[in-house]
Amino acid sequence: MRNPSGLLAPAVAVVLVAVVVAAVAGAWPPFVAVESGSMAPEIERGDLVVVTSTDRFPWGGLTGAAAPDAPTAFGAPGDVVVFDAPADGNPPILHRLAFPVTAGEDWTERADPDLLDGDCASIAACPAPHDGYLTYGDANGQYDQSAGITPVVREEWITAKALVAVPNLGWFRVGVDAAVARVGLLPTVLGVGGAAGVAGGFGALFLNRIGRSRRGRARRDR
Repeated sequence: MRNPSGLLAPAVAVVLVAVVVAAVAGAWPPFVAVESGSMAPEIERGDLVVVTSTDRFPWGGLTGAAAPDAPTAFGAPGDVVVFDAPADGNPPILHRLAFPVTAGEDWTERADPDLLDGDCASIAACPAPHDGYLTYGDANGQYDQSAGITPVVREEWITAKALVAVPNLGWFRVGVDAAVARVGLLPTVLGVGGAAGVAGGFGALFLNRIGRSRRGRARRDR
């Protein structure tokens, strides 16, 4: 007879790991699944990124790539952050901070010309409508604000700072998000739960047969 606790053990272990990581990082959820290649090659689509809150010691504070004391994160200067511009209807964005700007500033005067498409008069986010940060994806050719991806990012829109990326572990989350968008939350939960139950049942049966086989060999050897 199957032991229900044996089937639950992997799920409980995953939950415990997530809780421990969240307690250390100070963010929930403590992981972000990457859905695009805009931060390649250091962070690829399908990677799982561990994040922390922006005020969590010793990772606290926000520093853009243009700062003279900018820390190196994912192979380049500047913090990589998760931010969510309100009311745009898009998923959170994981990009690098460039530099802070102030309301009314013509920030193109301080910008890297290689990351600009036009002058201040032709960019909707210039002059800066409010205090905040310019951002960019490492694999993109422009600032997000020059490309029209997002307005100047207010500090309160930044929800987390990226610490480390684990290759390919985010594909499950990406798949679940795609399924929710396609068929809805409840069918996705039922489908994932059913698949997990079937996989757990087959795994328990397989391990049980291996155990009985080993016990049988041990008795024969005696």
